[in-house]
Amino acid sequence: MEKIKQKFRELFTRNPQFELIELAQIDVTEDPVRPELSVEFRKSDGKRILGLRDEAGDTAAIICLAFTNDVPASVEEMSLMAHDAYNQSILRGGLVGKIAIAYTVWARKKGGGKHILNEVYKKFKREHHIDRLITLSPLTKMAEEFHYKNGAHLLRRNQDTQNFEYDITLEEWEQRMEKVKEKFKSMRWTIT
Repeated sequence: MEKIKQKFRELFTRNPQFELIELAQIDVTEDPVRPELSVEFRKSDGKRILGLRDEAGDTAAIICLAFTNDVPASVEEMSLMAHDAYNQSILRGGLVGKIAIAYTVWARKKGGGKHILNEVYKKFKREHHIDRLITLSPLTKMAEEFHYKNGAHLLRRNQDTQNFEYDITLEEWEQRMEKVKEKFKSMRWTIT
């Protein structure tokens, strides 16, 4: 009886495990936001397609990102900015753009959209060359509610899109932890 109780506790208390993976191929017709954008466009200079692999090995959600140095108001503007940031990255050691633009996200499984956004948020919070995580969302109530519910604030409304921003700045304790890690890395250790 005690083993059964323990199994139930584990079932309801454990957190699902996810892994962000880069995707080489997707079915763009699944994209409810921008199905007109080809895979080639989504993988071109300064852009990436990420998937969220769940514990079962399935892709639970997909997010398409562009890396820019400014906030775009349209898909066309984002593409030009991403291409420009990609060209500038040659001088920055391959680090493309300081702003991650999430221009489409969708879930294949319930809760996948929220989880992929959380994983991307954590990833960019750790990567020090990314300063901001901003969306290029459609002008829909559903997009607004999704981003507000997940902690973003409205940055601006454009003619056909809206930009939401997620705060990825390190908290004070995280900044201190980073300093300790850097100091620890720079220490010289000798065994006597």
